[in-house]
Amino acid sequence: MSAAGEMALLLAQRLWIYQRERFPVARTALLVAVFSAASVNVSAFLAGRPLPSLAIYAVAFIVAFTVFLQLRACDEVKDADLDRRYRPGLPVPRGLVDLKVIVGIGLAAVPVAAVAAAMLAPALLWLLALAWLWLGLMTVEFFAPEWLRARPFLYLVSHMMIMPLLDLLVTGCEWLTASGAPPEKLWLFLVLSFVNGCVIEIGRKLRAPENEREGVDTYSALLGPRRAAFLWCALLLAGFGLLLAVGRAVGAFHAVAIVGFLGLAVCLVSALLYLRAPTKGAERRVDAMAGLWVLICYGAAGFVPLFA
Repeated sequence: MSAAGEMALLLAQRLWIYQRERFPVARTALLVAVFSAASVNVSAFLAGRPLPSLAIYAVAFIVAFTVFLQLRACDEVKDADLDRRYRPGLPVPRGLVDLKVIVGIGLAAVPVAAVAAAMLAPALLWLLALAWLWLGLMTVEFFAPEWLRARPFLYLVSHMMIMPLLDLLVTGCEWLTASGAPPEKLWLFLVLSFVNGCVIEIGRKLRAPENEREGVDTYSALLGPRRAAFLWCALLLAGFGLLLAVGRAVGAFHAVAIVGFLGLAVCLVSALLYLRAPTKGAERRVDAMAGLWVLICYGAAGFVPLFA
């Protein structure tokens, strides 16, 4: 094998390790498929339209997966200094993969998403550009990194706004091609996306006291485990209320309510266990339940009405 071939093989091996640690491709693709298909379905349900063609689902998946991939790359850029100082074991600071390679992969995905969007509906490029603009502002932390990091809840809101913008893009694959205008009550689904982004972000930053580390901001350190857990529960309840509103809007209130309530109950039990004893096991359980809750919301809103 030539020297160039050996280098390419080594890079591929390193990227495989990187994706396993930081962006598991198979699992992410499955989650994005659920997320994008559910979002397309909700857009059609809200407008009282039949489900669209497979091409629309395919483009929705491509643009959503691209943005999630680029989110990973932008996080590597945004947190590069903190990772070098406090998390040297991560793939980029330990030298497994050069940051330029990760950024290059993110940039290489730009024409893929742009071409897919343009082939479906040229107007979709405006929504894609809006998501990319916000993603770029997040990467530079809105040109005020120190000021923003000193205000963690404003930081949370500013960064979680990417979720409704991404959902606007994905649902746009349906409503732009069908009518050119979003359904009247789509805003309920977009607000639910924002709240669920906060559920994920806070849920993954509720730590056991012994797991708190210097340089790693967590809500359990900022508020204390008890208040942070109550905040997470409040967001779950807000998400459940929004899910009920979406269920009513798509004409499947009772079925969506049952599925959502079961998911809510499981998540609240995990929060209660964390409150009683914020151990490493309780920490992992809350993190897992945060992801499960978001899956339940998208599944309930996007798929349950098909069977209700």
